[in-house]
Amino acid sequence: MKFSTIAIHEAQEPDPVTGAVITPIYQTTTFAQHAPADMIAGYDYSRSGNPTRTVLEKVLAGLESGAHGFAFASGMGALTTLTMALLKAGDHVIVGDDVYGGTFRLFDKVLGRFGISASYVDMTDPANFRAAITPQTKMTVLETPTNPMLKIADLAALIKIAKEHNIITAVDNTFATPYLQKPLDLGADIALHSTTKYINGHSDVVGGALILKDDTYAAAIRFHQNALGATPDPLASWLTLRGLKTLAVRMEQHVRTAQALAEFLEGHEKVQEVFYPGLKSHPQHELAKRQMRGPGGMISLRLKGDAATTNKFLKNLRYFTLAESLGGIESLVEIPAVMTHASLTPENREKLGITDTLVRLSVGIEDLEDLREDLDGALKAAF
Repeated sequence: MKFSTIAIHEAQEPDPVTGAVITPIYQTTTFAQHAPADMIAGYDYSRSGNPTRTVLEKVLAGLESGAHGFAFASGMGALTTLTMALLKAGDHVIVGDDVYGGTFRLFDKVLGRFGISASYVDMTDPANFRAAITPQTKMTVLETPTNPMLKIADLAALIKIAKEHNIITAVDNTFATPYLQKPLDLGADIALHSTTKYINGHSDVVGGALILKDDTYAAAIRFHQNALGATPDPLASWLTLRGLKTLAVRMEQHVRTAQALAEFLEGHEKVQEVFYPGLKSHPQHELAKRQMRGPGGMISLRLKGDAATTNKFLKNLRYFTLAESLGGIESLVEIPAVMTHASLTPENREKLGITDTLVRLSVGIEDLEDLREDLDGALKAAF
């Protein structure tokens, strides 16, 4: 099966009892048993497993070309479970310097208290990654495109180095989605997602996922998924399953519109700089063309002016809603410095270029003309 067929048909045969075409919501916490520990269909309690969640996990594995999928109540729940399952006190992790603020917060503020150390490096140069490796390095968490600077890491090169040192490779594929990028096909051990974003795509359910390339870490992840309990309820699983059926067509629209808007913004007199892998001006444009099916639906831009100018720009937008998150059918706008990346120190934000005039756009699937006019009008009003 090809991508969209997997999304619609993988593990989703009509219900044999009722003929229901769509997977039912098994809204139950517990399941009857034939006898003690003799389960009717392998389910005993919905934290440990639920038929609706099972279908979602099988579809996620299919879309990422993986052997096992695991669903979670959030992307951070997925990342926390991954680290608790595969790391221990004394281990070292290499993380990209430009990652989601919640990822940085977990490693910097939480896991450090349990004896797990982390180094943050610019992954656009594989030499930086190699230089950061120590005898204690157990895992690397890669993000490409990065959030919010949209830097592209050469996954094949980084994974090759990691394998030379027996380092586990986990790739946060949230921005790209499995439709635009396949980390497991490039050799990664684990793909990580906030399914809240593009996979669900409708801004109505929070979720996360881990997809494993093979059986190596499956038993450990399954045990900790149940033990830590950061699992989605049946309705959240069903909503995510419903959303991902249209992932391919949504991503095509996101990419088309984002590419056109990025080109428009790059030529706008009120914009200082645009960060989008689909632009020839992007430092890793050619790498993105090789590694990805398309450059994605996220754009970051730096406005001319100052923080006051940026706030005027935000207040004059009509269709881009000022809000956290991304990847929905509606367009969103945010200021990473005071929103998604506020957990970074001011020094780190300055080093990465996350200033008060940096704006991140999540381009939705509205009509291109309306979104372009919205941005143009807000930019003119801001100045």
